[in-house]
Amino acid sequence: MKLEKYSFGLGDRFAHQGRAQLAAIIKANEQGANVTPVWNKSNREHGITGTEPVSVRAEADAAVAALGWKGTYYVDADHIGLKIVEPFIEPSDFFTLDVADFIGQAASAEDIAAFVDRYSKYLGTVDIDGAAGGFDVTRQMLEGIAVKYLLAVKEAGRVYRHVESVKGKDSFITEVSMDETDEPQRPVEMFFILTAIADEGIPIQTIALKFSGRFNKGVDYVGDVGQFTKEFEQDLAVIRFAIGEFGLCENLKLSVHSGSDKFAIYASLNKAIKKFDTGLHVKTAGTTWLEELIGLALAGDEGLGIAKRVYAEALSRCDELCGPYVRVIDIDKGKLPSADEVAGWSGDEYAAALRHDRSCEKYNLHFRQLLHVGYRIAAEMGTEFTDAVDKYESIVGQCVTENIYERHIKPVFMD
Repeated sequence: MKLEKYSFGLGDRFAHQGRAQLAAIIKANEQGANVTPVWNKSNREHGITGTEPVSVRAEADAAVAALGWKGTYYVDADHIGLKIVEPFIEPSDFFTLDVADFIGQAASAEDIAAFVDRYSKYLGTVDIDGAAGGFDVTRQMLEGIAVKYLLAVKEAGRVYRHVESVKGKDSFITEVSMDETDEPQRPVEMFFILTAIADEGIPIQTIALKFSGRFNKGVDYVGDVGQFTKEFEQDLAVIRFAIGEFGLCENLKLSVHSGSDKFAIYASLNKAIKKFDTGLHVKTAGTTWLEELIGLALAGDEGLGIAKRVYAEALSRCDELCGPYVRVIDIDKGKLPSADEVAGWSGDEYAAALRHDRSCEKYNLHFRQLLHVGYRIAAEMGTEFTDAVDKYESIVGQCVTENIYERHIKPVFMD
């Protein structure tokens, strides 16, 4: 099973927007983008919304059947580890092996010593075409990388082999994810991470890194775009070199777990993948859920009332909702509007505050981040929320399709 050159991860908290999401992919591909859809949902999201991994397969299959999609599509077991993978195995054909929690835990002294000895041939300067001069590697650096990452890669190997033992070889796409950690992986670190992955025999087709800068949930990139661009292009150069050097999959590509809406770096991604003629996987998070709220607000009446209640409850439970996401949000509580203020808003005012349009003076990134992590509130509403989403499907679906096509796919993958 070979992942196509360009692929786009579609998160859908409540599994009601599969058709609207696929409509965006179809629209893009009619313009020559050739993007493959990958539906994804994490174990944490299933736990909060009360769903099972099979529901993602059902949503994807239903959308494909309804819209007559003839292309390839995948269902991603998103951010899984050995402890939680079992219910994902049957319905999934794309596995994101998340080993971030193992970063910094040292492998055995024997394994570390063997790794350092095996790759000491790279001590000195490693010249890689396109990597802006290559990298200087010392034994101390190599040992440090082994201590920090070797056990994590070995854990990825354990998870991969378990999935393979059930599904069979070459029957699924494998991604290794190290993005949900505090420190970014430098290009030279990724070089040696890839050597370890090759040693483990993991046929990865995408690798998700922690890039420099802030990738907060639902809002734009915060950091030095120039530095990000340099490192991203170095990463692409390293991957191109490593494919031949270590016998990795020829279509290996970077996976950007964006947290959604990293508009500031989209032009850099577009330019880089064309410069290196390489693929890219972009995985969104809660964008679709926020577009559901925007659609409900614009629908007015019952829809607007539900949107306002979601915010009021989220505001009252701010610390609880933000706790699991503390690494990937930056909310200034002093800039959150009061529940009373929001209660007086029109649908257009609510949508303007939530919609990610930095040119709009009413846009509030703190409001947006809180609602991004506040989907638990809607989940607790049960069918009241999902029935409203269905009732106003025409408005909500239009918001979802337009967001994915106009704000994400076009700037990343199209000219």
